[in-house]
Amino acid sequence: MNEILTINNLSKQFGKKRVLNDLKLHVPRGEFLTIFGPNGAGKTTLIKIISTLSRPSSGEITIADYDLTEEPENIRKLTGVISHNVYLYDELTAKENLKFYGQMYSYPSDKLDKRILSLLNEIGLQYRMNDRVGTFSRGMKQRLSIARAILHEPQLLLLDEPYTGLDQHAAQILNRILKHLHNGKRTIIMTTHNIELGFNLCDRVAILNHGQITYEKTRKQINVSKLKKAYMSEVEGILHD
Repeated sequence: MNEILTINNLSKQFGKKRVLNDLKLHVPRGEFLTIFGPNGAGKTTLIKIISTLSRPSSGEITIADYDLTEEPENIRKLTGVISHNVYLYDELTAKENLKFYGQMYSYPSDKLDKRILSLLNEIGLQYRMNDRVGTFSRGMKQRLSIARAILHEPQLLLLDEPYTGLDQHAAQILNRILKHLHNGKRTIIMTTHNIELGFNLCDRVAILNHGQITYEKTRKQINVSKLKKAYMSEVEGILHD
């Protein structure tokens, strides 16, 4: 299967601390990959590098045949990111935020308003579209950030602990959207601590340990119980170092 993401020998160092260590990861188009790992394993750093928010110290990364270090602008047009940071402007309304991002991503102007209204309806914020985002609750901002991330219909969707801080309504919306997006056409990479939820949504699981991918299985090869045992084994190894 054609790969959308290829990572070879990726390393990231902050001062003397190496967070990612010669990491290798290949992700085929259309796959939903869930990456598990304890705090400090390098999950957020990996997502930031793939999304061009941080530069690698060394290694090679290609996304849809674009080199990450040489063609970051092309890669940004192909990716959407959902993380702790909602990347929204409090002084703008919900509709103005999405319009800003739609224009930034060069979404067809004649289709943008219709796309924005459709997404606002999907996340249940159509009744607040003309309200400033600064007046929104954390859960509402996170729901709007979901719309922001998928507005330009990205080929690669990156989610870094997306359920953290979500209220129940927002979590249900995110589940529904991810199941809808997981149609074999869009690639999704998610990091999460929720093993059961992450397992149920994905095609393949991986565990990030000591800055490397140390465990990979397809969903068909394991079950939740085996995955939990593998994860605990990895975590115990980290804690005992």
